[in-house]
Amino acid sequence: MKKEVIVLNCGSSSVKFAIIDAQTGEAGLTGIAESLGNKNASLSYKLNGHKEQVALSENASHSEALNVIQSIISRTGVTPIAIGHRVVHGGEKFTQAALVDDSVLKAIEDYASMAPLHNMANLKGIVTAQQAYPDLPHVAVFDTAFFQTLPEKAYLYALPKSLYREHGIRRYGFHGTSHKFILDSMATMLNQRIEETSIISAHLGNGCSVSAIENGRAVDTSLGFSPLEGLVMGTRCGDIDPSLPGTLQKKLGKSADEISDLLNKQSGLLGISELSNDCRTLEDAAQQGHEGALLAIELFCYRLAKYIAGYMVAVPTLNAIVFTGGIGENSSLIRQTTLGYFAHFGITLDEQKNDAARFGHSGQITATNSTMPVYVVPTNEEWVIASEAATFA
Repeated sequence: MKKEVIVLNCGSSSVKFAIIDAQTGEAGLTGIAESLGNKNASLSYKLNGHKEQVALSENASHSEALNVIQSIISRTGVTPIAIGHRVVHGGEKFTQAALVDDSVLKAIEDYASMAPLHNMANLKGIVTAQQAYPDLPHVAVFDTAFFQTLPEKAYLYALPKSLYREHGIRRYGFHGTSHKFILDSMATMLNQRIEETSIISAHLGNGCSVSAIENGRAVDTSLGFSPLEGLVMGTRCGDIDPSLPGTLQKKLGKSADEISDLLNKQSGLLGISELSNDCRTLEDAAQQGHEGALLAIELFCYRLAKYIAGYMVAVPTLNAIVFTGGIGENSSLIRQTTLGYFAHFGITLDEQKNDAARFGHSGQITATNSTMPVYVVPTNEEWVIASEAATFA
């Protein structure tokens, strides 16, 4: 008997939704409502392989979108056992998924100051979904929970420690459900227990992160207090000199919010290439000799290689390096360029396997004589959310 779970991921202007079999990961329904609150709001979904579009009213709200989603779900004939909600920030309070009650809702709201664009949208989605499905268990699955095993040396910043004690200023990490899925998958592929599996996992999409996982426990990760630190991303700058925001405010005559917008939405691959934040567009342009695209790809891969190499310090019993996420799973060029920096480590790419690794392919992409195996594993964050929600049903 299937254990089907509704998975909801509410963003500031979108709602991603799916029905996932918690036992197999099979998705009978997937979809997204986009541009909510804007005049071009829309909803699309795929049900049993068939794509459909649904018209939404101008400036449609999350509530309207969720009402439409509920109607779509009701027509599937599925009887869900629970609803799993992705929540970006759970601070230090949540080390695992939690059944939603008033105290959990309050905590999500309290942590909104650390992820203002995400947590309040997550909260709105939960409250609206509770009204639509009052008799089902609602489960919050936190991006940050996976990283609550980080040691102090990894999560503390070299700031006055009172800032951590009084204000919670520390590294939290994100993409936890993705890195957890990769850990579980690699334990199976390596035929070993999770608690003896050690990997460096690179989740590369519009948002990017690298995590060091030693014996089944996260010990370091590149995203920090917010999802801005670390790697070069689609529109986010990643690591910069901490003095730059203040300097830019003075030089450009902009407010703190405007500088935050510049670092989060105008930088990264988009800012360097002056063309696009989409890696596919940049790769096509690079083939045509576009200098900005070539530089953006090289900078992206160089920063990624440095992080992976640095995390070898954190994982002395390393079993494998893994690429995942939209870019990590599908861009043979990004993987090849990144691993090119590891030639002196004896890590050798199998070009044929690397070129074949895309569109759902999972497997090793290094040569048999490579000193370290490197894998591509498609992630499935929704399955993680569904699996954890199902435990409360």
